[in-house]
Amino acid sequence: MAVTWTGGHSSPILCLNASKEGPVASGAEGGDLVAWGEDGTPLGHMQFQGADDVTSVVFSNTCPTKLYASHGETISILDVRSLKGSLDHFHVNEEEVNCLSLNETENLLASADDSGAIKILDLENKKVSRSLKRHSNICSSVAFRPQRPQSLVSCGLDMQVMLWNLQKARPLWITNLQEDESEDMEDPQSPGQLLNPALAHSVSVASCGNIFSCGAEDGKVRIFRVMGVKCEQKLGFKAHTLGVSQVNFLPESYLLLTGGNDGKIMLWDVSSELEKKQKSPTKHTHKRKTKKATYAKQGGTTSASVTDEEERGDILPKLTIKHGEKVNWLLGAKIKGCQNVLVADQTSCISVYPLS
Repeated sequence: MAVTWTGGHSSPILCLNASKEGPVASGAEGGDLVAWGEDGTPLGHMQFQGADDVTSVVFSNTCPTKLYASHGETISILDVRSLKGSLDHFHVNEEEVNCLSLNETENLLASADDSGAIKILDLENKKVSRSLKRHSNICSSVAFRPQRPQSLVSCGLDMQVMLWNLQKARPLWITNLQEDESEDMEDPQSPGQLLNPALAHSVSVASCGNIFSCGAEDGKVRIFRVMGVKCEQKLGFKAHTLGVSQVNFLPESYLLLTGGNDGKIMLWDVSSELEKKQKSPTKHTHKRKTKKATYAKQGGTTSASVTDEEERGDILPKLTIKHGEKVNWLLGAKIKGCQNVLVADQTSCISVYPLS
């Protein structure tokens, strides 16, 4: 059963992040930002001027009290010990920012926005060092690759996934999820693809830096391997009955959390599948702008599930949590030394599920 953190927000929570030293931050509709202690007690609250939704929050690893938050077109730098005001702020995006990512050396911050642009902010010189414009629709998610501070991946509602190196202003590699599916005539999903287009909502890169996942509106999760200047899809499986809103690799593993609009949260171990694909290379079947949607609240329960087994082939979830609400944000985090799943949904509460 989930532990519920309440008393911080009065509107739906849109994003979460956890510091490696304990505090958790959450951003909500209407410009609301809250810092939480590990016991679920609100430690501080901030209301941004303009009341723009807080869409992404990212903690610094080197300075665990420093927090980056996007609200509207603005990025603010905050100290969670004292949420009286921002330490600094930047207005570099022309439209609403959807996602922030900090590189490993913490000198660059990427911000993806509704125009499809990704701005790369040089934090030392406090200016934009790159403007990456290739997505033709909303850029929903961006993630720097661990161990490669000049490289990142992005995805968007143009159904495209891209690999970037910041030495170049254009992507090294692009794939269109819809086209990849339609080319594969063996895929039984193909006829229905137009009903559930593969709008890409979320990307997450594993700690190794070479494996990343993408979750899309067609309910599928795709796993890619970076091979030099291009990527190859290693795995694709139907994970949710509705769109996959969030994907999140747990640190130092190939354990992948996925959250969907079907109100389910699942944990997958893709390591054995990746090893299989490496040993026997065979042909493999290749936003959140709905955040105001309402869903009936149900109690969160945990149970093993083999639903849609035939659509997933060999891969089955290690764990299925029937959360009951559309997942806005999902995070694997250590709380008091134990691994947990933190979930933000259409409510003003955070749900915390233990991962045994």
